[in-house]
Amino acid sequence: MHIVFFAHPSFLNHQSMPRFARVLAEGMKERGHKVELWSPQARFFRLPSLSVMRKWLGYIDQYIVFPREVRIRLKQCPPNTLFVLTDNALGPYVPFIADRPHVIHCHDFLAQRSALGEIRENPTSWTGRSYQAFIRRGYSKGKRFIYTSRKTQEDLHRFLPQPPLTSEVVYNYLNQSFVPSDVAGSRRLLGSRFGLDLAAGYLLHVGGNIWYKNRLGVIDIYDAWRSTDEVKLPLLLIGEVPDSNLIKRQELSPFKTDIHFFSGIEDEFVRLAYAGASVFIFPSLAEGFGWPIAEAMASGCPVITTDEAPMTEVAGKAGFLIPRRPHAPSKVDVWATEAAKVVKKVLRLSPAEYEEVIQSGLKNSERFDQKKTLDRIEQIYQKIVEAA
Repeated sequence: MHIVFFAHPSFLNHQSMPRFARVLAEGMKERGHKVELWSPQARFFRLPSLSVMRKWLGYIDQYIVFPREVRIRLKQCPPNTLFVLTDNALGPYVPFIADRPHVIHCHDFLAQRSALGEIRENPTSWTGRSYQAFIRRGYSKGKRFIYTSRKTQEDLHRFLPQPPLTSEVVYNYLNQSFVPSDVAGSRRLLGSRFGLDLAAGYLLHVGGNIWYKNRLGVIDIYDAWRSTDEVKLPLLLIGEVPDSNLIKRQELSPFKTDIHFFSGIEDEFVRLAYAGASVFIFPSLAEGFGWPIAEAMASGCPVITTDEAPMTEVAGKAGFLIPRRPHAPSKVDVWATEAAKVVKKVLRLSPAEYEEVIQSGLKNSERFDQKKTLDRIEQIYQKIVEAA
């Protein structure tokens, strides 16, 4: 096959989506296919300007300059070329290839749902709503889609004007090697790196500051647990530098000296953090997939996550589930108290029960193998080209 991948521009400094595009491109190239990677280049974006203008200059590169380049390049592509959009947010480019063999990888529609007023925790401005409508008009022209979860599939089917010709769910893969390690050794090495005594264990969360990660809820659960249990383990939050709201929440905690934020951590130590954690807490409000759930399980760590899709899809029967954090502030304390009971339950498992949980998580994480995922995607690509 001749495959052209559309990817986000590197000048946006995104992490997960460009990495996903690269893995797809490299995986298909290794399988013997001719591969091209197309993405907007920084031309107007790199011009000297005020920081407030850079976003708009980036839009010129993405939605004025790049489309012109695409029209020219399309003339050089054979009729059976497969065009792959590596993210549904690249929807504005779909009309250029809608009548040619194509497929769109869909990761989540959280921004789309927020723009439509479906998610109260993430209100969207008029410009944001207009931008998401622009994206939706684009991908609505598409006919073939691959989704990272059934939840994402369900969302898209609501947004499309008609059923797609291809609608396949292929779960994400682990993009690093996450394996169980010696727990005591992992805690010792991590403690040395962070300057903490972690020998007795710790609670862990991995995620950024974006609203749906619910880092505030992690601290709510931790406070509720510490208030009702004599066990005293620290809480580690690994990810972005905490924002002002998160810092304020930490300061209000009676256990603030045991709440630790770490950012810019090397991948090696993130893997050690998973392997040494007593329990991994992931109370997301929403996700497109939920990589950390699979990463923690593959590392031999028990997982507590939200009882909603797609978190339930990733956790399978191996996770401990809690309700979604309520939107009403008056109900948060009750929610956190109930979630804290689940934390206590996990930490008080017998050695045999704990081992059973670990083995269940390891078995579940086998579903997210990179080779199996790429093989499945290749099969779908081939079917699309054959159908065309």
